Amino acid sequence: MSDNFANPKSLDPETGFSQNPSVSQAANELRAAAGERAKEVAHDTADQAKALKSKAVESAQHFRDTATEKAQALKATATEKATVLRQAAEEKATHLRSVADEQWHQTRDRAKDIHVTAEDYIRENPTKCVLGALGIGFFIGLISRR
Repeated sequence: MSDNFANPKSLDPETGFSQNPSVSQAANELRAAAGERAKEVAHDTADQAKALKSKAVESAQHFRDTATEKAQALKATATEKATVLRQAAEEKATHLRSVADEQWHQTRDRAKDIHVTAEDYIRENPTKCVLGALGIGFFIGLISRR
């Protein structure tokens, strides 16, 4: 057996291996290299995180801008459609108003004609009209008593 394994003083307390200057030195170099590599990986990871963050911010801004543009386009289209519909409703209302006015004038003229015709008939046949009115009144009286 070697002296390193037989002598407990020559063992490294951290690793449990023998403390040859070349092995110990190699272990230290490996630790230092691993530490440097860890720092590089951490730095690279931080850079990637920053790049991802800036890309996410850029994408969010692009999305916000696109959404704003689409909302403005939708608002413009809705305003245009509302204007067209309002104009169509105004035209329809004007048309209906003119038709209603025309119908009102025609109905009023007919009522005047009927009134004039009724007056002329009553003047020409006063006895018939009075007897007819009495008959109708008597008939209504009979109906209302029951």
